[in-house]
Amino acid sequence: MTYLITGGAGFVGSHLADALLARGERVVCVDNFNGYYTPERKRRNLAAALEQPGFTLVEADIRDSAALEQVFSDYKPTHVAHLAAMAGVRASIAQPAIYEAVNVGGTLTILDLARRFAVENLVVASTSSVYGQTTKLPFEEGDPTDRPLSPYSATKKAAEVLAYTYHHLYGVPTTVVRFFTVYGPRGRPDMTPHLFMDRMVKGEPITLFNGGINLYRDYTYVGDIVAGVAAALAANLAFEIVNLGNAQPVQLCDFVQLLERISGYQAIIEAVPLPATEPLTTFADTRKARRLLGYHPTTGVEEGLSRFWAWYHHEVLGGGRR
Repeated sequence: MTYLITGGAGFVGSHLADALLARGERVVCVDNFNGYYTPERKRRNLAAALEQPGFTLVEADIRDSAALEQVFSDYKPTHVAHLAAMAGVRASIAQPAIYEAVNVGGTLTILDLARRFAVENLVVASTSSVYGQTTKLPFEEGDPTDRPLSPYSATKKAAEVLAYTYHHLYGVPTTVVRFFTVYGPRGRPDMTPHLFMDRMVKGEPITLFNGGINLYRDYTYVGDIVAGVAAALAANLAFEIVNLGNAQPVQLCDFVQLLERISGYQAIIEAVPLPATEPLTTFADTRKARRLLGYHPTTGVEEGLSRFWAWYHHEVLGGGRR
């Protein structure tokens, strides 16, 4: 079997590549190393994978249908994890067109190639952001998702709909996995732990919506997310949408206090109102994932943040002050 990972140099993608390679699988990574954050960081994400004989890196953009067709033709992937996307809720407000082009148009490219090359199993990464602002907790896969709060959320919902259409028309076996606030080593610089840690180290204030009070996120460790994606790649499902979360929301102010205690740095809090792009709570109902995928997250937030801090201390601070 050959596994194709789009966005394979990114946060989740690189961890998935490492996990599959550790099992002895053949892995092809496609990434365009765009400038959303430093491409050098993404290349370091792949340092271990590049040393493995079963790993191939192809630098290509998922919007380039000819380049992607060549990848499918050359490597004939049996399983595809489509993780590539323009990420970031608030950034999507400033640049909605590129989010549509990558997250919708790029996904359509992958779906059509999966159809044409008879891929055995396709996993499409989505997001808890599709649930929007809702008071119904926890979030179940059958809940309404037709009122997204940002262009990012809207494009990911559109990708989900296209995935269903391709399954309906062509029988492409597809699992859509909705990620809930992924964190851990290699986390993107714009994500909460990294962003907060950067400012804490520099003695700069961090912005907390509502001061972090009554604002909850279902922080899910990247290793648990990868286990869920790997299980979805192995599952014999026709079409399903599945939440991958920790099912234990953490109040944001408590999250910051835990990060302070683990790192030894103190946060300077700047409280601001909650913007229109942000729900008050994210909370995954993971019963479906347990039933279909045997999904059981095992990493609590304290352990996960400790691992993140160890990585950050080595990778970003270079082993400096602790």
